[in-house]
Amino acid sequence: MPEPIPPPPPPASPYSSSAQAPPPAYAPYAAAPYTSPQKPRRSGWFWASIFVGILVIGAVGFTALIYMMFKYVDADTGSTFASSNSIAVVDISGVILDADKIDREIRKFGDDDNVKAIILHIDSPGGGAAASQEIYHEVISVREEKKKPIVASVESVGASGAYYIASGCDKIYANPASVVGSIGVIMEWTNYGELLRWAKMKNITIHAGELKDAGDPTRDLTPKEEAYFQSLVDNMYGQFVHDVAVGRHTTDDKIKPLATGQVWTGEQAQPLGLIDAQGGFRVALMDTAKSVGIKGEPHIVRPIKPKRGFFEALTDDADDLFPNPSKLLDHAPGFYFMWK
Repeated sequence: MPEPIPPPPPPASPYSSSAQAPPPAYAPYAAAPYTSPQKPRRSGWFWASIFVGILVIGAVGFTALIYMMFKYVDADTGSTFASSNSIAVVDISGVILDADKIDREIRKFGDDDNVKAIILHIDSPGGGAAASQEIYHEVISVREEKKKPIVASVESVGASGAYYIASGCDKIYANPASVVGSIGVIMEWTNYGELLRWAKMKNITIHAGELKDAGDPTRDLTPKEEAYFQSLVDNMYGQFVHDVAVGRHTTDDKIKPLATGQVWTGEQAQPLGLIDAQGGFRVALMDTAKSVGIKGEPHIVRPIKPKRGFFEALTDDADDLFPNPSKLLDHAPGFYFMWK
């Protein structure tokens, strides 16, 4: 039999593996295979800076928290952080014009059972008569009602109103070269009548009561007005002398010869009975600690002073830096226990 004729091979496909497919008309270049982008590696310095930044932010936040906590404690509880057997120190420096802050500090330490004694660290020429007197009475109140020792330590100056306050304490210390005393009253104001006349200005005042405009800074005092103000000064002087006598456990008659307005050094003042001992703050501190039964170095507590920022200082003190000219004419008569 004849061999069968094999079927003809199928026609080659233009897209078969043996034939190369024509490239698409819209893609003249072959696309590169896709690979995921490699992330850049961070250096060790990068992570170190991040860590340090976190620490700095945390430290600032913690510091702010502690500052606000202490500021709150000072405003409301005063000596909450005083340990047992502490001695409180209250600074009285500069011209005394306001009694509230110092009264509050003395009162809080007086109420704190952990505080065994209070030292008034004084460096002041005195100040307003009423303010000085108010602090004096707060000292007497704590001394008598709380039965808590209060001692005055005069640094450079403890004169007039500052001495008024010190006289209410149980004991007064002063350096040999400290200045103390100046028991007396002064009244003053500015008379700018000549300035008004130079500027061709007239002051017009309508009042009822003969002495209602006494002390008008645009004119001189009348004899009756001068006698009136002198009576006020004399009355305050009597109060000053009497309160010093009470605080020093003596009589008015013994204080009057010393109440001439003059000052003495600490070395001169001790024989006169105006102070009790010569010595600086350290001497007053250790003597006071010993007197209340504290052995060794006493723990000292002070009122916490809130700090002010730069902008707050600028805004608060703007009147001091740039005084308002209109306030130069607003100067009413003032009564002062102050050494000048």
